[in-house]
This record gives sequence, C-alpha cells and structure tokens, in this order.
Amino acid sequence: MTHVEDELNSQPECWTRVAAEAVAHAKVLPAPGERVALVGCGTSYFMAHAAAVLRERAGQGETDAFAASEFPHGRAYDRVVALSRSGTTTEVLDLLGALRGRTPTTAITADPDTPVMAVADDVVVLDYADERSVVQTRFATTALTLLRAHLGLHTDRAVADARTALSAPLPEGLVDCAQFTFLGRGWTVGLAHEAALKMREAALAWSEAYPAMEYRHGPISVTTRSTATWMLGEAPEGLAEQVRETGGLWVTGGLDPLAELVRAQRLAVALAAARGLDPDRPRHLTRSVILDANPR
Repeated sequence: MTHVEDELNSQPECWTRVAAEAVAHAKVLPAPGERVALVGCGTSYFMAHAAAVLRERAGQGETDAFAASEFPHGRAYDRVVALSRSGTTTEVLDLLGALRGRTPTTAITADPDTPVMAVADDVVVLDYADERSVVQTRFATTALTLLRAHLGLHTDRAVADARTALSAPLPEGLVDCAQFTFLGRGWTVGLAHEAALKMREAALAWSEAYPAMEYRHGPISVTTRSTATWMLGEAPEGLAEQVRETGGLWVTGGLDPLAELVRAQRLAVALAAARGLDPDRPRHLTRSVILDANPR
C-alpha cells in the first residue's frame, strides 16, 4: 500500500477527532462578525476557498480566500487564517511575516517543528493528520473539517459518508476515461478544483474544474464518450441529462461533498496504479515549495 492510500483511508478517524477538538481551538479561529481572509497554496488554497464560502454563507461575516502570493495588502482584515501542511511554504511564511504586528494571524499546520510556529500569532497543530506522501489528502480535509465544525456545520453524516466513499466500489468505467471534469456550487467549487488537482498530481490526468452553471458556457464542448463529469453536491436542473446526451459519463455526487472528494482521491490513486505511476512521488513536485531567497 502506498502512503497516500494509508493516509486517505484514515480520514474518517481524523475528522471525528478534529471535530471533537474544535471547541478547544475556537479562541484562535475567526469569531462571528470578523472580516476574515483565508489563504494557502495549492490544495490549501482550494480548502481556504471552500471554507470562506461556508463561513460567509453561514452569516458569520465577510470572508475572502486568496492564494498566499496574491493577498491584497491594501485591504483590512480582522484576522487572516493560513493553511499550510508543512509550515514551510515560502509564500505563506512571507505573508505571515508581513502581517505580523498589523493583523492577527492563525496558522493551521501539521508540523509543530517548522517556521510557521514563529511567524503566526496563533497556531493550530493537526499533527495526527500529517502525511508522508507529497499528494495531500487527510490534512486538507481535516483542516476543512475543523473549520466546518467551528461554524457548526460538521455532522456525523460526513464521517459516515466518508466511510462509504472508502468502501463502496468506484463507478464503473471511470478508470478508463481520458478526461475528467469536476463541478461544484458554492463551497464545493473549491472541492471540485481540489479533486481535479488530485487527478493531475497523482495520475497525470487531463482534469478540469468549474462552477457547475459555467459548464454549459464552453467547457461542455470537450465532452465525449471518454469524458467523466463528476458533480460534487447538488447538480443544476437538467445538467446531468445534457452531459449524458454528449455521450459522456455523468457521476452523481450523492454523498456529503467532502466525502465525494475522498472518492475522487481514490480515483486518482486507482488511475495512477493503472498507469504505472507512484502517487506518493508525483513528477516535478515536492512536499513543500521552498523558494530560494537569492535566486541567480
């Protein structure tokens, strides 16, 4: 078994544990009414996007999400929350350092022995969700579960659905597809982007992601009999039928959307195995992006 398989299979236990800990972390997470920005890079950025939509739609306050490198320094926030599995990502550390003394910051990380501990004002350490694989699975979903639980939006159903996602067979024919499109609405748009990223990282697959209502505005033109279109969350009326008319494979997301992401992680690993790839060590990728301060 690869590291990533072991790690993605442990997600129900990680979610249960972090949900129980959410109250203990409440003082360093965004309070109702605060203007908040959530930041990250790669997978962590997509989780930040999902969490930002959840928080704002829950009426907790204006909430934005940014890639750490694109943070708008001219805007004022009551708190900035950074997601960083490794605690070493250059863009995140640079941003937290620039905000120190000006804006309260919280980092959610998996490693307590990294530089993020010194540059963030407050830190939540999810060391039991750390990973050996380059490809992120359980840290990302555990961090998002923490934020869902903090908002009162986590339920036992999510954990039960994650167990189903890990045990039920994947839809027939998925591994044979040549192109994968993931769709979301609201907070699940971030999950759709993360699902597509998993396919690219682990399996070198042609994968895309869009807000579901945008799919008709161009992307559906590439749909063929070798395309899988996977909906995370409730689909817009008529979209499934329209995709099926193209000959493409429509995948209904009937589980909790975060559990649907777990199913997509399983697909990425299965497709990597079918293609003879090592999902623990994707080409051109490292566990953390650490940039040279003095590049030549």
